[in-house]
Amino acid sequence: MKHVPVFRWIVALGLVLIGCSVGLYATAPDHPELKQVDLAVLREESDGTCTVRWTDPFGGGKREGSYLCDAERDPVLKAPNYRPGSDIGWDTGFVVAEGPDRGELYSPGVDESIDRSLSPSDQLLVAGLLLTIVGVVGGNIRSLSRLSGVSPAVVRRARRLRAAAVQVAEDHSRAVEAVRKAWAPLHQDLVRERLGRIPVARLRRAAGGRPAAKALNRSGIRSVRDVLDTGAWGVAHASGLGQRTAEEVWATAQRTAEDVGRDTTVRLESDRPDPRTAALLNALRVLVEAGPAARSAAETGSRLAAELEQRLADAAPASGWKRMLDAGREERRRAPGAVAELRTLLDEAEREGVIERFAQASVDLLRGTDGDPAGLAARVDFETRPAQYYGLLSELVAPALRRPTASERDHGH
Repeated sequence: MKHVPVFRWIVALGLVLIGCSVGLYATAPDHPELKQVDLAVLREESDGTCTVRWTDPFGGGKREGSYLCDAERDPVLKAPNYRPGSDIGWDTGFVVAEGPDRGELYSPGVDESIDRSLSPSDQLLVAGLLLTIVGVVGGNIRSLSRLSGVSPAVVRRARRLRAAAVQVAEDHSRAVEAVRKAWAPLHQDLVRERLGRIPVARLRRAAGGRPAAKALNRSGIRSVRDVLDTGAWGVAHASGLGQRTAEEVWATAQRTAEDVGRDTTVRLESDRPDPRTAALLNALRVLVEAGPAARSAAETGSRLAAELEQRLADAAPASGWKRMLDAGREERRRAPGAVAELRTLLDEAEREGVIERFAQASVDLLRGTDGDPAGLAARVDFETRPAQYYGLLSELVAPALRRPTASERDHGH
């Protein structure tokens, strides 16, 4: 059956009535600007009907007219008490301060007339508000049938689980990156030292024979490190070799450096560590102390975060009534299934204590070493289990030591 938006029409009618009310109010006469004046009461009846005299504040002189005095005012203000020996009393009133009636006495009855003219506006406003409220409430009640499958609690739990999974994966990646960052300058210095001891004669085949190698030596390029530091263009310019030959020499030096890099091992000298070695030991100690459990938790977190991300995207309409109402038909169709899958993942995570594992792993991985810049605790720990430190270091730096592909070398060159 086609959906008939009855309550939308009711809301629309209510808004039309409110608009009409605003229109009537805008066209109703305004209360004029007034100025207060003193009134001399010349005659006064018991019901307050008076004849009064006042001074026109706008230069019109003395004026008289009828007025409805305040019959309940203090008797002292009435004749003859106000001014003994005369029949004059006292009251206050207002005169019009603008327009053609300027200076005329303003009767309180005019206010009642203006209020009566605003009465239809008030009635339309009340009716419009009532219809709008009925339409809004009725429309929301009718929309409840579209809200089946709304499970904000499940979505919130899944989001918290994903946040914990992402956190532990990031914490482990940060700890691994700290090791690689501390290892890189040590390894680079060792590689450069070894390359500085390899004579350029080793590259004579790429250079085109012994004469070219001698030309390189005469130009001050005596080692493989010198070739790398000078660059292909510099080699050609300094030695007089052709550009193509210089590029072959430089490429051979690059391959030599890669081979030397793979064969060069950073030694963790705990007896006399420099600050850089201490930093590397400290970074390794975090992962050694955390153990395989932290790595397992990080891998689980990375996998679980990817699974939850897709299911949370499908279950997004189920996070609240407004999201479900705004969602399209296809999105509402997918949401219940995604919520069911989230429940399954949450139940499995609860049974296996995943959140607790994530929390413990994050704590272990975030143990700082700032209080021990010399790495004393790490040095002592390394001496008790050096195999674990070297094994972990070898595993973590292996990606940096792999041979680059031809395309990567060309890109770097």
